[in-house]
Amino acid sequence: MVKKDQELSELVVRDIHVEVVRKEIKNLHLAVYPPKGHVRVAVPFHVNDERVRLAVISKLAWIKKQQADFKKQPRQSEREMLTGESHYFLGKRYLLEVVEGPGKHRIELKGNRKFVLFVRPNTSLVNRQLILNEFYRDQLKKRIPGLLSKWQDTISVEAEFWGVKKMKTKWGSCNIGAKRIWLNLELAKKPQECLEYILVHELIHLLERNHNDRFKGHMNQFMPNWRIYRDMLNSSPLGYEAWRY
Repeated sequence: MVKKDQELSELVVRDIHVEVVRKEIKNLHLAVYPPKGHVRVAVPFHVNDERVRLAVISKLAWIKKQQADFKKQPRQSEREMLTGESHYFLGKRYLLEVVEGPGKHRIELKGNRKFVLFVRPNTSLVNRQLILNEFYRDQLKKRIPGLLSKWQDTISVEAEFWGVKKMKTKWGSCNIGAKRIWLNLELAKKPQECLEYILVHELIHLLERNHNDRFKGHMNQFMPNWRIYRDMLNSSPLGYEAWRY
C-alpha cells in the first residue's frame, strides 16, 4: 500500500532496478535490502530522476558489494516448526522439540540446547510460529527496560515510548519528534550485544537525525565497539525473512 504522503516510481540504472520513494524528507537516502539486494532511494519531492540516477551511479561499487555480501550470507530455510529443527535465541542455536498434549501453548528452554514447544494436537504451522514469536517478544520485553535505563543515562536522552514489532527492512526505528523507538522482533535471535547496538543507534538519533559524521562521532563516544556489533549482526544467519542494518 502506498501512503498518501509519498510517491513511488522505479528507475533502471546500469541494469539495477531502483525503487524511488518521494516523501517529506530533507535529504536523499539510499539503501540496499535483503535477501536479493533490492535498491531503494528515498528523496524529497522536488528531487528529479536525473539526480536520483547520478546518486545511484556514484554508489554503484558500494551497491554491488552489498548485493554480493547478501549472496554470501548464510540463510535459514523456511521454518516448519517440527522436532529437530534449528532455531536461534540470543545468538545461540537451539533444537526444537514439539510436545503435543492438553494445556496452554508455551515454549520452555531446556538447558542451553533445546526449545520445547508445548501445543495441542493439530496446532497449525501458523499458530506454532505465533507461539514462538510471542516467546521472542516476551524475552525482549524483559531485557529492554534495563538496557534502556542504562543507555539513556549514559547518553543523556530519554525515549517517551519503546516497543517491539516485526519489521521487514530495519532492525530498529526512531520517530524523533515523538521520541518513539521500535525494535525488530528478530533481535531476540541475535547476541545481546546486537540488541544493545541497535538500541544505542536509535537513541543517538535523538541527538542527531542523520547518519552523518556527527552521528558516528556520538556512536564512537558512547559505544566504541559499535562497528564490531554491527558486523556481528549483519554476518549472522538471516532468517527466512531477512533484515540488514
